[in-house]
Amino acid sequence: MTLRPWPALGEQYGLTLDAAGRSVRAVITEVAAALRHLSVDGVDITAGYDDDIAPPFGCGIVLLPWPNRVRDGRWTYAGQMMQLDITEPARGNALHGLLRNTPYQLVERTDCSVTLRAPVFPQNGYPFTLDTTVCYTLVSDGLRVMHTVGNVGTACAPVAVGAHPFLAIGDVPTESLTLFVSADRHIDVDDRLNPVGATAVHGTAWDLREGRNVAALNLDDAWSGLTMTDGGSTHWLSAPDGRAVSLWADKQFGYVQVFITREFPRWGTAVAIEPMTAPADAFNSGQGLRWLGPGERWSASWAIRYRDVKAR
Repeated sequence: MTLRPWPALGEQYGLTLDAAGRSVRAVITEVAAALRHLSVDGVDITAGYDDDIAPPFGCGIVLLPWPNRVRDGRWTYAGQMMQLDITEPARGNALHGLLRNTPYQLVERTDCSVTLRAPVFPQNGYPFTLDTTVCYTLVSDGLRVMHTVGNVGTACAPVAVGAHPFLAIGDVPTESLTLFVSADRHIDVDDRLNPVGATAVHGTAWDLREGRNVAALNLDDAWSGLTMTDGGSTHWLSAPDGRAVSLWADKQFGYVQVFITREFPRWGTAVAIEPMTAPADAFNSGQGLRWLGPGERWSASWAIRYRDVKAR
């Protein structure tokens, strides 16, 4: 079914799947191709929001052609200084790419999946042309997402991809959840949240491999050195009763950002676990940055999974 459109979000696509004894539901928006809602058996496993407002804190949006920040919106290409629009004025950065307010076009949909497309045209600080798609597919334990980027211009283009889902276990207060980040190195930042180095997490407050309670954390931080098993890395929130919701991302996503807010509408505390193929300021550092030649295409995938086996 197609839900009623609202000005802030455009068209909305309701997805449903009943499989393996489970009922999975999701809502994807036209604007920013955002994941607005995801639930399994009636339990919200993302922090949703009302359908007449823009995604709070970038909730669920696609981050492309870079996630996170570019310091001062400046970077150098072919010996020339490029100036991106400053979209984080308080810190003087270009934040979360060029598609955060873009309406996506419908490519294909079924009851349990939708594929959306958005072009990136040449603009201030980014003189390249991209064709991008994102495919959301429900599975019995949650959601699988595939991003594809094609360079349809005439010059090599720098590209990185990220996403901004807020994970939850809807019938459990978020403050009582435990956060696990499977990573060996913390990316250190300055007061504008741009990288200045990296630190091994062992013995530091940034070591979340064994989990820490959300109530004790205030984070807007990234990690590298992700632990890769089964083709990707997994980071998760667990409830006291043993249930868990996880973010899995394939090997293309070598970085993860965790952002905690206590001002999310209707939820209060909410935790974003954000897969990123490159860290903040990658246009300057080159870390994780992918250069696509003319006609080249690139794909990367991630998933949200729910484990509802309660501890005994």
